[in-house]
Amino acid sequence: MSATLGTLLHELQPDWKIVAFERLSDVAQESSNPWNNAGTGHAALCELNYMPQQKGAPLDPAKAVSINEQFQQSRQFWSSLVDRGVLDAPSTFINATPHMTFVRGEKDVAYLKDRYEVLKKQPLFDGIEYSEDSRVINTWAPLLMQQRRKGEPFAATRVPAGTDVDFGALTHQLFDHLTASGVALRTNHEVRSLKKQKDGWLVKYRTTIGRTPNEIKAHFVFVGAGGWALKLLQRSGIPEIKGYGVFPIGGQFLKTSNPKIVAQHKAKVYSQASVGAPPMSVPHLDTRVVDGEASLMFGPFATFSPKFLKNGSMLDLVTQVRPHNLWPMLRVAFANPDLITYLVGELLKNHGKKVDSLRTFMPTAKDEDWTLINAGQRAQVMKKDAKKGGVLQFGTEVVAAADGSIAGLLGASPGASTAVPIMLDLLKKCFPEQYPGWEPELRELIPTFGRSLNTDAALAEKSTAATAATLGINQ
Repeated sequence: MSATLGTLLHELQPDWKIVAFERLSDVAQESSNPWNNAGTGHAALCELNYMPQQKGAPLDPAKAVSINEQFQQSRQFWSSLVDRGVLDAPSTFINATPHMTFVRGEKDVAYLKDRYEVLKKQPLFDGIEYSEDSRVINTWAPLLMQQRRKGEPFAATRVPAGTDVDFGALTHQLFDHLTASGVALRTNHEVRSLKKQKDGWLVKYRTTIGRTPNEIKAHFVFVGAGGWALKLLQRSGIPEIKGYGVFPIGGQFLKTSNPKIVAQHKAKVYSQASVGAPPMSVPHLDTRVVDGEASLMFGPFATFSPKFLKNGSMLDLVTQVRPHNLWPMLRVAFANPDLITYLVGELLKNHGKKVDSLRTFMPTAKDEDWTLINAGQRAQVMKKDAKKGGVLQFGTEVVAAADGSIAGLLGASPGASTAVPIMLDLLKKCFPEQYPGWEPELRELIPTFGRSLNTDAALAEKSTAATAATLGINQ
């Protein structure tokens, strides 16, 4: 998010001075690290939680369409940056990888077919395929079908135009360009406090090596610090952060780089979440391409740590508590017993049990072929709610001061995939005077800026084909 915002501001207002602070020795070591996330390139092509089934109501594609629209903006922005030489060869950060959904059982098969019937009418989902035929699904993803039990109802959808994104590489390339263009990136620097002044903010920070204190004045501050964004926004004292808290959920993935296994699966395959599991824990078997090497990941398996970041503090969960967010957080705890049960169940799983979960996707999986890796921390938003007192929110949310002088990002998935539209909304909110003057340049960077693709089939086809050609992700 910070790399995206910095790049947008630099392209729109190159005369502005930008400074970025990073606690660690390098950028993209937390949520943007390729092994800390699934790199799906969330476009709602395969994620069922973006189109849930409501009892007695027809399936509504609105949220799925909205997320796909947002991802198209990100794709267009990256495409423009490739043309401008800001980003390296597209294959260094994005690769064509079909997105699939695979379900078992009569109820889920019926739901998936209904979802397919609804989505195939949407221009942005053109090309979606559906099958209940094991021979067809075997051509899409052989590992799903090998030694599959006969008589078991199953179905799958497939969208060939999906992608795998290395957000770590993307973040590094954006910052490489920024620093080469005069932006100051100060690694091993930790922001400690934010104090409001008449003309902006006094940002106090220190080095993480030697702990040397210093300060800087800024007209605008963006806090893109993952789970720590909450802590820094609390320290800023802005009233807009009142009532917010975060609940950290860690994760693990099973990973294999066995070339014989990897060669049989080129897809990201999502399924239904377990009862009581948060949407971010939807099981999926994914192709990952990092530094040119393909691997497979399966998960996630939830873990628990009170830290807001992998490199956070064991006191994070406690030190976030304030009088204004205590009641919303308690209400979330009372209202989500299934989540607690789910977390406990996950924590009790050993390696063998986790491979057993993988076998629901890949019946031939062997324990010895897979190793566990620790993924990133996801800080799920808890916030005040007029009716319920407090709710646990899945997704991302920008919290900004009324005067637009400071903003921060809370939440998780779809996150990085929708960084561009989220940061565009932030620009509009925080820079209302400059924004109208930026719109011509934004249309250069994002050709369909301000227009809906899904309501114009011809425009959707033209735009997606153009970005696919530039990014080298044609199927």
